[in-house]
Amino acid sequence: MASQRSTTTDHDEIRAWVEKHDGRPAAVKYTATGDDPGVLRIGFPGGMGPDVIEQITWDQWFGKFEDEGLAFCYPRRQGEEDSTSFRLEER
Repeated sequence: MASQRSTTTDHDEIRAWVEKHDGRPAAVKYTATGDDPGVLRIGFPGGMGPDVIEQITWDQWFGKFEDEGLAFCYPRRQGEEDSTSFRLEER
């Protein structure tokens, strides 16, 4: 099957894709400083556990996302269910 990637900065689109895959906004534990939530991740069932990441709010996640000028790149596969593989990249 042909594989395509989509890149977006739209918060609603990102949140919808993440929640469709039962994901939650998260950050790598022990990387937070002050108001900075730390290194952004998405927590998926069966993924990195609570010893590695901790759940944060969407407001915290998107705040850091915007502060860092990031874009969300995720796969779209024709005729298949989307995978949970994604990456954050500079805009």
